[in-house]
This record gives sequence, C-alpha cells and structure tokens, in this order.
Amino acid sequence: MRIDEFNEMDAADARALALVWAAIPRWADGVVVRRPYSSAEELAEIAERLTRTWGRVELDAALAHHPRIGAKVSGADAEAAASRSEQSSMADADAGVAARIAAGNVAYERRFGRVFLIRAAGRTPDEMLAALESRLTNSDGDEVREAVAQLAEIALLRLRSTVHEPIEARMPS
Repeated sequence: MRIDEFNEMDAADARALALVWAAIPRWADGVVVRRPYSSAEELAEIAERLTRTWGRVELDAALAHHPRIGAKVSGADAEAAASRSEQSSMADADAGVAARIAAGNVAYERRFGRVFLIRAAGRTPDEMLAALESRLTNSDGDEVREAVAQLAEIALLRLRSTVHEPIEARMPS
C-alpha cells in the first residue's frame, strides 16, 4: 500500500490496519490521528516514537494476539498471516531445537505469566532459542522492557512491509 492510500483510508479502516501492526488501541489511534503523513518514513518515525510510551499494560494487551514461538498459527486474518510469515523459519527447525523452544515457552510463561515474545522475522530457530534461554534469567522489569522492545520491532517491521512510497517517489531522477 502506498502512503497516500494509507492517508486517504477511512479512519476505522486505517485503525484496523494499525492494530494488525500492534494490537494496542491507544497507539493505533495515535498513528491514525496524525495523518496525513508526507512519506512512509515519516509514518514509521512517528509510529516508532509512539512505541516509546509502551509498558506492561500495552505489552499485556498486545500479547493476547501473539502466538507462542513455534506454535501452529491458525486463523485467516491479517495478524495470523503476519505471524505465520514471521515465524516461517520454525517450519524447518531441528526437532530438538523445536522441543527446547516448546519447553522454554512453558518455563517462560510460568516465570513471567505471559507468552514469550521475540521478533521472529529474520531470526533462525537457534537464535530464538538462545534469546529465550537468556531472557529466562531477566528480572521482571528487565523482561518487560525487552519484550516491549521486541513488540516495537514487530510493529515497525509490519508497518514498513505494508506501507511504502509511491513507485515514482522511489525511482531515481
């Protein structure tokens, strides 16, 4: 989608799209209300700035929509499709690594009371396992900050993969 198309969307449709990027209503509203954007980069910069206000409340709200790493993602909506794409490297994960991630997910949920969240896109199963095992040693406060940072990375990756400049704006003159 071009930035001008995002700018011209009905507010409810733009909000629904922003909620796919991160299921945080206050953030989605903030992204939508600041339209029109002069560029996709401006949209990404404002969206990133708005993520800096996120904390435990926003994390808990968003995690209601995130599957476990390595779990089969069901559903046909845009958020499910994004999660399937982002976790695609898990399809080829070694059985031992997949089992350790599954066990790590259980340990993480017992320890922190929420689903382990990591930007899976661009990471191998081994990298996600290493992060999971490392983060199990975090304090609760440190882990909230890390999980929020991962949530912001996911949101901005989804935004950037959805909204872009018009083709003519991207071509060298």
